[in-house]
This record gives sequence, structure tokens and C-alpha cells, in this order.
Amino acid sequence: MGDAASAPQLSDHELMGLAIEEARRAGEQGEVPIGAIVVIDGKVVARRHNEREQSQDPTSHAELLAVRDAAAAVGSWRLENATVVVTLEPCAMCAGLMVNARVGRVVFGARSYENGACGSLYSLGSDPRLNHEFVTVSDVRADECSELLSSYFAGLR
Repeated sequence: MGDAASAPQLSDHELMGLAIEEARRAGEQGEVPIGAIVVIDGKVVARRHNEREQSQDPTSHAELLAVRDAAAAVGSWRLENATVVVTLEPCAMCAGLMVNARVGRVVFGARSYENGACGSLYSLGSDPRLNHEFVTVSDVRADECSELLSSYFAGLR
């Protein structure tokens, strides 16, 4: 009866819910609660969360890990049709990764006024001087994403 082509596409709001689930997993593991998913043609091809504490690797950001997994899943570093959904605005490292991976779209929740590189401090995804630009959608379920981070850091004090 219906095939994948006729399956309803999830909205950005619903996709952010999946990223929030990943962020909660990170928090349960003692990591800063940031989660990311990568969607290609309506299918979630990668789901990850921060793993910096566990790996002791400063590059183990949720979206970087998810983009790596997505590239492996599709067998290409070029992710033009991919949407990366992440609970916190990507930093310069992660936004740069998305430029280099040719990601088509980035959706984020909470803004990062200290590190954000998709509109708050820098706008790497829409800088015409770079060799690729991506569409950015901000503030999707921002209050929920911010609350996860606030609760986590309040628990550390």
C-alpha cells in the first residue's frame, strides 16, 4: 500500500523533536545536551549527540558526528540534498564542515550568542565568499532546546 515516495515528510518541528531526543541522550551520558540528525529525501540517515567528554575529542560535536555518519551512509562526502537539524546553532567548526560537505539546509533550535556561526556571530552558510552556501532555518523549538541546556548547566552548579 503506499511506498516511501508517498510517505508524508516530517516538518522541521517534528525533525527537531528527533534531535531533542538525541540531546536528552547526551545529557543522560554526562555530555552537554546537544543532538543532531541528518535527513536526506525525507529519510533520517544519521542521529548523533555530543560525545566530547566520552571521547575526549574536541571535535565530537553532535552535528559533526551526524554529518560523518550521513556521508558514510550515502557513500559520498557531498550532501547537497541533506538537511542537518541540530538543537544548538552550529559553531564555526561545524558550520565550516557543512559548507565543505555541501549541505543543502541547516535547521537549528537555540541560538548561540557566544559561538554561533549560522547567524548570531557569523553567517558562514550565507557568505558568498565561500564556495558553497546553505539555507538556514533558525529558532525551531528554540525554547525547548534552550531549556535542555539551561537545566544541564544549572545541575552542574
